[in-house]
Amino acid sequence: MVEMIRVESVAKSFGAFQALQGAELQVQEGEFICLIGPSGCGKSTLLRILAGFEQPSSGYVFVGGREVTGPGPDRGMVFQDYGLFPWLTVRQNIGFGPRARGIPRAQIDETARRFIDMVGLAAFADRFPHELSGGMKQRVAIARVLANDARVVLMDEPFGALDAMTRERLQDELLEIWARTKLTVIFVTHAIEEAILLSDRVVAMAAGPGRIISDTRIDLPRPRDVASPEFNALRRSLSLELHPPTAAHAPI
Repeated sequence: MVEMIRVESVAKSFGAFQALQGAELQVQEGEFICLIGPSGCGKSTLLRILAGFEQPSSGYVFVGGREVTGPGPDRGMVFQDYGLFPWLTVRQNIGFGPRARGIPRAQIDETARRFIDMVGLAAFADRFPHELSGGMKQRVAIARVLANDARVVLMDEPFGALDAMTRERLQDELLEIWARTKLTVIFVTHAIEEAILLSDRVVAMAAGPGRIISDTRIDLPRPRDVASPEFNALRRSLSLELHPPTAAHAPI
């Protein structure tokens, strides 16, 4: 396999606060990785460093063999709050990246149409964000990243604000899109079940300072059954990693 992402001894401080310490991570092309951990463990900080929105205080990040020194079209970010331009339609939001890169109009239109179809929003192509549900907005956000030819998709709790049914539907749709495109995905979540359901590997992080504490390969076949003994054994194991019993609550 081809290495897509390498994180080498990355640390990040904000004044006296150390958000991230000694992060090491390698991700192969086409892998789906979930980052999990409590608030303040550095998940979003690491994602923003990968995106080029933040610079590490020390260490290095490489994507596709090149050091990350700032944002680039090879990496696309999907946020929990969608980040859509409210004055642009679905079609215009999805075509924004190619248009900014000077792609010819006919090619922009074809690209937007292809990704609108991929996320099932053909009937809403000329609607504005305020006319869409939360799930639809997140589909537009994902399609916008794909339309910009990103090789790596960085997702910061993209389904966290959605109701349970919409979240489950978008999880399935995201896996279908990933299976078709074979993009490299780094997905931040607080939910252990979501991480196991989606990913090839679950990278667990802890706070004080933020650091990676484990990297677990998920070998369960897809689609995954959240009620299976194997799934629940992984959920228990990861839960113990993230929330180890204290001396007062340890089994006797």
